[in-house]
Amino acid sequence: MYTQERTAMANLVVGGPVAVNSYDNAIVAALVENRPVMLVHAFNGGYLRPAELAESSHDKGVKLATALDPATKDARGHLWHITPGGFFGQRPLYFIESAAGQVTPPPAGTADADAGRGDDGTPKPQRRRVTVHQDAPQSTADTLQVGLPAKVADKWRGKNGATEDTQLWVVTVTPWGGITFVPITHPDAILGFKDHAVAKDSEARLTYNWGGDFTGTVINTFYPRLPNEWDVPYHHVFT
Repeated sequence: MYTQERTAMANLVVGGPVAVNSYDNAIVAALVENRPVMLVHAFNGGYLRPAELAESSHDKGVKLATALDPATKDARGHLWHITPGGFFGQRPLYFIESAAGQVTPPPAGTADADAGRGDDGTPKPQRRRVTVHQDAPQSTADTLQVGLPAKVADKWRGKNGATEDTQLWVVTVTPWGGITFVPITHPDAILGFKDHAVAKDSEARLTYNWGGDFTGTVINTFYPRLPNEWDVPYHHVFT
């Protein structure tokens, strides 16, 4: 199995005080290898997906789906990249980027080549990121949007002039093998759901973190899943 070959990554610490061992294969794949994963909720096994899959959509949110339909799978709407984005103190920060609508940018030297280049010299793919409203988590401004940094609305841009401010997240690894997302602009909140209801088509939003700073609660924990692990109960994956 894939995890048996990863003993060198035992006790890797990512984003928090909990050690990620070599058996947490999907967490290692998501945070270290930047492989696309499904984000499956701990409560009902539903997965996160953009409300709108098209690459031209930048003002729609995120929802929880309980069935993986062919259209979503074909568009890679069930997959996310958790991409490194710097540091907050000693904690690494990440973007939550949708694999749906991913675009390969034009070559360097063209007017639209603004996405940077990877270590191999090739342009980095442009992916829509999960973005937080400046005034969240208030009742009328607590939603999320999935869009490119230059395409989201003004209230989904950073207050200090950096568009990434509202798109960076602390990823906390929980003791039970999942992850919790905390936006750096609202450290007293975590990624949750509208009306605290984890149900089919629930709208993702920010919700107050009653579990404490950067810790989260089990109800707002997501289990990264590699695509081949879909439909595998989480307590059977890491054994």
